Amino acid sequence: MQRNPKELPSVLAQERRPAPDFTLPLLPPYRAEWGEAFRLGDHLGEKPILLNFWASWCYPACYEEAPVLESFWRRYRERVLFVGVNVQDKEAEAVRFVEQFGLSFPSVFDPRGRVGVDYGMYGVPETFLIDREGRVVLRHAGAVDEAALSRYLEEVLR
Repeated sequence: MQRNPKELPSVLAQERRPAPDFTLPLLPPYRAEWGEAFRLGDHLGEKPILLNFWASWCYPACYEEAPVLESFWRRYRERVLFVGVNVQDKEAEAVRFVEQFGLSFPSVFDPRGRVGVDYGMYGVPETFLIDREGRVVLRHAGAVDEAALSRYLEEVLR
């Protein structure tokens, strides 16, 4: 994949390692459609996955990328699974953020940030792209914009 300055080195991505599995509770707005908990391993190998780490207190970056992520989710949802990972946050604040931006892709709740440790996350927002084979192929630090997201998705869908 073509690199840009927002792409941080990642052992997972550089070595195309399998995505670390996790099971976390879904935030309340997603439970009717997705169930109480989400296990990444249940979805690996189906289609590419975009994993976005975010928090309600992450201003302005998470606020800038939320509408971009939602727009691309609506466009690509049949071909790419988007999963938000809310980290080190309060559930009520996370739900308020989801409602403010009308986020319809599922988000899990990770108040201690344990999954971020498994992925080598530095801070929020960070986005990881997982290919169809379940391997991490990209890590993007900071708010992802339309141009970068478009390029990442087209490359992983080839």
